[in-house]
Amino acid sequence: MEPITQGMTGAAVEDIQERLRSIEYAIDEGERRRQEFGPSTARAVVHFRLDHGLPLGTEVDTNMWVALVDETYKMGDRTLYLRLPNFHGADVRQLQMCLNILGFSAGEVDGYYGPHTEAAVKLFQESIGALPDGMMFPDTFDAIERLHHVWAGKPATGPHPLGAMGFARAADVLESVSISIAAEDPISRNVAGRIWNLASATNEKSGLDIVESPDRKRPDDVAVLVLGTTPPPADFTKPNVVIDDPSTLARRIRTAAMSSKDPVPIVRIQLSPGGPNYNGTFTVSDAQTYAVMLLDAICAAFNG
Repeated sequence: MEPITQGMTGAAVEDIQERLRSIEYAIDEGERRRQEFGPSTARAVVHFRLDHGLPLGTEVDTNMWVALVDETYKMGDRTLYLRLPNFHGADVRQLQMCLNILGFSAGEVDGYYGPHTEAAVKLFQESIGALPDGMMFPDTFDAIERLHHVWAGKPATGPHPLGAMGFARAADVLESVSISIAAEDPISRNVAGRIWNLASATNEKSGLDIVESPDRKRPDDVAVLVLGTTPPPADFTKPNVVIDDPSTLARRIRTAAMSSKDPVPIVRIQLSPGGPNYNGTFTVSDAQTYAVMLLDAICAAFNG
């Protein structure tokens, strides 16, 4: 787009003024009536650019316009779902805050509708008996709005371990390392498949892949992770990491990989089914929760 600069008038200027006013930047009433890009509009533009990490200036260029549109979305204005590039904006931030307060961890409130946010949406949808498709259509927005009295004006309590890495860092790790995942049983294969889907959605150049067995690893792999749901046999000699404390999971995976005696570390990760609180069931929600938790831990473990 051609930059919109001081001295211009018209509908485009009016649109910019209304968007800036909607997020509480002051615009002179006379300038608004005349649809004039005057001194107060220029000041508002300067402050907006400063507040959003854009190069200083008084013009509205493409980068500022995109940031301004993002900031003026309100929750429910548009359908949200996992895609590349991720949806981004104030509406996504508000959704993430609501989900975190309601107890469905969307991770870091970064304004990106990434894998962690999609997983939280699916858990919320499942909790209200809706189809857990991770897509924010009006019915799901309405369900969250009906809980307005629960989340309005309240801070999100933490920590939210599923969002430890953040979208940008996780995407960078996935592109920079090659990791293969194998699975021992149907539940583990389900979780492995979900991890692969999440990784591919986070970064289309993801180096994470699924292999049939550890001996089918790729030449450039830095590690092979084997998922299983039962304790390993007594004669098992590879490192085995149990998912019993999400807050330390990444550190334990990293330590296990570093302690491996194999040229390419092979680390077994034992999922919780079979533990003391396991009731014999494993839902779609469980699989998605494990997938998000593991992908985040893998990215943190192999970061750097």
